[in-house]
Amino acid sequence: MNSELRHAAVAALVELGRSHDHIDRADAGQGLAALAEMPGASEPLRSLVLDHADTFVTRVTAGALLRRGDPAALRVVASALAVADSNHADWIHTAIDDVYGIRSDDRDEAARLCAEMVRDPDGRVAEGARQLLAALAGIERVLRPFRPGTNADVCTPAG
Repeated sequence: MNSELRHAAVAALVELGRSHDHIDRADAGQGLAALAEMPGASEPLRSLVLDHADTFVTRVTAGALLRRGDPAALRVVASALAVADSNHADWIHTAIDDVYGIRSDDRDEAARLCAEMVRDPDGRVAEGARQLLAALAGIERVLRPFRPGTNADVCTPAG
């Protein structure tokens, strides 16, 4: 891994995230999501999830972070969700449904990570993790993975 280039990429994407063009900001959110664990990425990502001018940026950035599905990415979404206004919260919830509304194993892993984050010393992360857990618990139409040796020969809806 080339740490110097990764730091340069974060700096470039943070700058792109300041653009007046919402497409640039959405692209920056997607790119930064891939680097969410890097120093200097989390606050710009949170700002993009809570984009001041266009909730398209909110949905795209939140979706990219949620698809990543690791603690660094979920912390950003949780901290944003904790302080989001109702409009931004709706779009974050849409991204949650988009990402976790298909496979139960992805949803369950995100719920496991969020359950750990509810004890986070950062109050925003802890509160947002509680809200994420509630949203994940509300997703019902999820496919379970195929388990060899069962009667099911295709993925089946959970229920």
